[in-house]
Amino acid sequence: MQEKRKIWHWLVLGLLSLIWGTSYILMKKGLESFSTFQIAGLRVFITFMCLLPVAIRNLPKITSGNFFSLLVIGLFGSGIPAFLFPLAETKIESSLAGMLNSLSPVFTLSLGILFYKRNVQRLQIAGVFLGLVGAAGLLYSEKFSFNYYGLYVVLATLLYGISTNEVSRVQNLNGLQIAALSFFILSPFAIILLLTSDYQAVLETQHWMLNLGYIAVLSVFGSALALVLFYLLVRDTSPVFAAMVTYFIPIVATLWGVADNEHFTSSMIVSVAIIFGGVYLINRPGFQGIKRRILK
Repeated sequence: MQEKRKIWHWLVLGLLSLIWGTSYILMKKGLESFSTFQIAGLRVFITFMCLLPVAIRNLPKITSGNFFSLLVIGLFGSGIPAFLFPLAETKIESSLAGMLNSLSPVFTLSLGILFYKRNVQRLQIAGVFLGLVGAAGLLYSEKFSFNYYGLYVVLATLLYGISTNEVSRVQNLNGLQIAALSFFILSPFAIILLLTSDYQAVLETQHWMLNLGYIAVLSVFGSALALVLFYLLVRDTSPVFAAMVTYFIPIVATLWGVADNEHFTSSMIVSVAIIFGGVYLINRPGFQGIKRRILK
């Protein structure tokens, strides 16, 4: 039976695509003044502060049984990727980072099969291979030189896969609670990172306050608000519908890159199309049960 979509479902999907697709250009702007460690620390800390009221109300729900999972979700789903993406963008363009991020469903399925005993169909395995082939195409330039910094984004999507699968192990917590509590557990690392950082070089850069604003927007909208919207969309529609955001994020990231005069080639379009083909196979109806358990 076909699910009915309301106008606000499509509006939220479009807003999510815009928010997450814009995050890569915001990281690029933040790098003009701040280091990769500072961007990661600020992003985690600001998001933690936004979700703190939710975390405080749910602190009693942190138990010995779910603490490790929440730590894994925090580190692999937010903390380490918050460092890896800006690190990659010191050598690659923001649009390429957005394109490579579309690998996330590929690793979610692959790791689910290998370590989380997920059921799989043959076409989904083909989707994994298609996604990896498309990623390889993005990592090679027109001169057939390999861009190793792109591997940092690939590693981040791999960590996203671990985090997403780990969510299914957490009992008696909804998505917003998991996000808030995982950032609460992660916050001491961010605070230590920020307190031990040297800001002299930051203050010497031009427009450092504006670039700090970009990071704040990235944190408030790209992490805190986007998580709330995403889980709301999953709950009111389906994981498969919400996962359609994967298709639109690279498009928004590419448009921002073009607006910022980034290098863009036809071969990149082909590579992204191959990844999309893989993601489509992974998101076929047979995968709905897996995603429902992960994202509910």
